[in-house]
Amino acid sequence: MVDRVTDTFGLKPERLIADTAYGTGPMLNWLAEERGIVPHIPVVDKSGRKDGTIERADFIYDAANDAYVCPGGKELRQYRRAFSKPREAKPDQDGMLRYRARKSDCDACGLKPSCCPKAPQRKVTRSIYEPSSDVARAIAQTKQYAISCKLRKKVEMLFAHQKRILGIDRLRLRGPCGARDEFHLAATARNLRKLAKLLPLRAQYVLPALRDYCPGYQGPAGWRRHRDHSHPLKTGRADWQGR
Repeated sequence: MVDRVTDTFGLKPERLIADTAYGTGPMLNWLAEERGIVPHIPVVDKSGRKDGTIERADFIYDAANDAYVCPGGKELRQYRRAFSKPREAKPDQDGMLRYRARKSDCDACGLKPSCCPKAPQRKVTRSIYEPSSDVARAIAQTKQYAISCKLRKKVEMLFAHQKRILGIDRLRLRGPCGARDEFHLAATARNLRKLAKLLPLRAQYVLPALRDYCPGYQGPAGWRRHRDHSHPLKTGRADWQGR
């Protein structure tokens, strides 16, 4: 979508506003790191626990030492052994890095019943896209993010109106060309409804222009009371084609 906007209109967005469906790690990394777009998107976080135990959010990440610090002050690392050649962390197939605490530290910790009651030691996972997620979380605390959420609701209301009021809950035509035509018609109908609401507010400017374009026009009420069938714009389709 971003590429189509750039190719069609030559626009490069500075920020992107979207819902949680776009708050995954790969998407946030693509926006922030590859495209340089500020993501105003809620982060998808499935690390929460429902059993009341300590969550991953309670652990503090130490970027300098590449380790997590638990609420008890102990470190969780990927490797405990000292290798002659430093090993590079390898994520699993889901892009997750695993950090483990020492079993001796967990056994002597008073928080173990509320941290890892059924495991010998606590383990914490970290996505390889976590830096981009941290950027999105920091943006979510700003005032501009709150403004973006309000703007997103306005745009979503337009789609909801087309879907519920205009009845475009599914496409009737096949292919991208048919979908484009349907959306163009829906956008035209939406714009006409907005213009109809603005017409009474600007009648003093619009009506003189309509009278110049349509001689004898007296407004909507006069149109219904005094139909001039001699004017081509007020005739039926057959009379118009005959002319």
